[in-house]
Amino acid sequence: MLTTVNKYLSLVKFSHTIFAMPFAMTGFFMATVKEAHPFQWQTFLLVVLCMVFARSAAMAFNRWLDADIDKRNPRTARREIPAGVISANKALYFVIGNAVLFMLCAWFINRLCFFLSPVALLVVLGYSYTKRFTALCHLVLGLGLSLAPIGAFLSVTGYFAILPVMVSVLVLCWVSGFDIIYALQDEEFDRSQSLNSIPAWLGKPGALRFSEVLHVIAAALVITIGITGHFSWLYWIGAAVFIVMLVSQHLLVKPHDLSRVNLAFMTTNGIASVVYGVFVISDMFLTV
Repeated sequence: MLTTVNKYLSLVKFSHTIFAMPFAMTGFFMATVKEAHPFQWQTFLLVVLCMVFARSAAMAFNRWLDADIDKRNPRTARREIPAGVISANKALYFVIGNAVLFMLCAWFINRLCFFLSPVALLVVLGYSYTKRFTALCHLVLGLGLSLAPIGAFLSVTGYFAILPVMVSVLVLCWVSGFDIIYALQDEEFDRSQSLNSIPAWLGKPGALRFSEVLHVIAAALVITIGITGHFSWLYWIGAAVFIVMLVSQHLLVKPHDLSRVNLAFMTTNGIASVVYGVFVISDMFLTV
C-alpha cells in the first residue's frame, strides 16, 4: 500500500506543492486577518484539500497527456507512465478522482467557489495542451498556480479584493519565469518535436531575458504589495529574501551552463515561497 502511495506521490511531484501552498495560505490569512473574517478550521482544511486535489489532477493529467512525448525525451523517459510504473488508464482515473474531490471540496466551501471550480480545472488541466500550439505555455502554468491565493481568499470572503489579486499576479510572473528557466533543458528536444516553448522560440539567451523581465515584474509587485498592504518590518524581511532568491536563479543559470537548473528550480524557489509566506503571514498577525 505504501509503495503504491509513493508511486502516485512521485507521479504528481507532491513535494512541489511547496511552491503554491504558502501563497494560498497568504490569501487565506489576508481574508481572516486583514479583512477580519472569522477563522474556521473547516474552511482552512478544505482550502488545503482543494490545493492538493487540483494540483494532483493537473500534474497527473499532464503526465497522462504527455506520456508519448515523455517516452521520446531522454530527460523524462523514466517518469512513471512511460517507464510502466503506473499505467495510463490508472493515471487517468487518478485525474478524474482528484478533479471530482476538488469540486466536492469547493461545494462545501461556498457556492461561488463551487461555480468557479470548473474554470479553475479548465485552466490547470488545459495548460497541458498549450505546449502544442503556443510558446506562452509557461504563462498558462503561472496562471494556474496564481489561482491559489485569490481562490483561498474567496473561500473565506466570497468577494474579490485588490491585495490578493496582486499576490496572484505576483505568482503568475514568478512561476512563469522559473518555468522558462526549467524548460531550457528541453530546448533542442522541443524544436525536434515541433513543441512550443520560450527557449525553443527565443533560444537560451532570449529565454533567460524573458524570464528576467517576468522576475523584475514579480519583484516590483512584492514591493508594491508591501506598500499597498501597509505591511511592517517582518514583511520586508520576507520580501528581501524573496527578491534575493529571484536574483540568485539568474546567477546560477547561464545559457552555456545548465548544470544548476535543478538547484535554481527547486531549492531557490522553495526557499523563496516558504520564507515569503511565513513572513507575510507573521506580519499580518503582528500588526492586527
